Amino acid sequence: MLKKIKKFLILIVIIIILLLILKIFKFENIILKKMYPIDYSEFVYKYSEQYNVDPLLIFSLIKAESNFNETVISSSKAMGLMQLMDSTAQQVAKNINIEYNNDTTLYNPEDNIQIGIKYLSELMEYYNQNYILALAAYNAGIGNVNNWINKGIINEDGSNAENIPFKETNNYVRKILNYYKIYQKLYIEG
Repeated sequence: MLKKIKKFLILIVIIIILLLILKIFKFENIILKKMYPIDYSEFVYKYSEQYNVDPLLIFSLIKAESNFNETVISSSKAMGLMQLMDSTAQQVAKNINIEYNNDTTLYNPEDNIQIGIKYLSELMEYYNQNYILALAAYNAGIGNVNNWINKGIINEDGSNAENIPFKETNNYVRKILNYYKIYQKLYIEG
């Protein structure tokens, strides 16, 4: 009888520990979802579907670029959520019939997200849906990425992206890929 009680108590303790672990895990997910939000999701999902780009990749890019601050301007004058350069944004906006105003368009979350997703989708198409190379080009430009491929610095499949010679671009791609894994874990697996 004493052995049965002991086994029962051990089982109860194990159950309590498991429940605590589950509670902590859910709490951890709540905290992580605050750190890795899906703000502006109505626009991200709409245009990700329209331009065939994974929305979780877009959230990862926005987190890395602006941390969801729609009014941020970089030292290189990239603007808004997806940190678009004015000249690039004007060309993309023209191609998708968005009326472009230099003073306001890139600070409008919907316009910025639509233009940014369309631009990334064009880069992905150019690089045969390889989002690693597309991200590198989003940051450093197609010319630089093509040059690195032509010189054998990085592979055409992006499998050795750790060799990207621009430190900023190398860190940028790594950061987004890390965020992308977190977003997938939180919003697909979690």
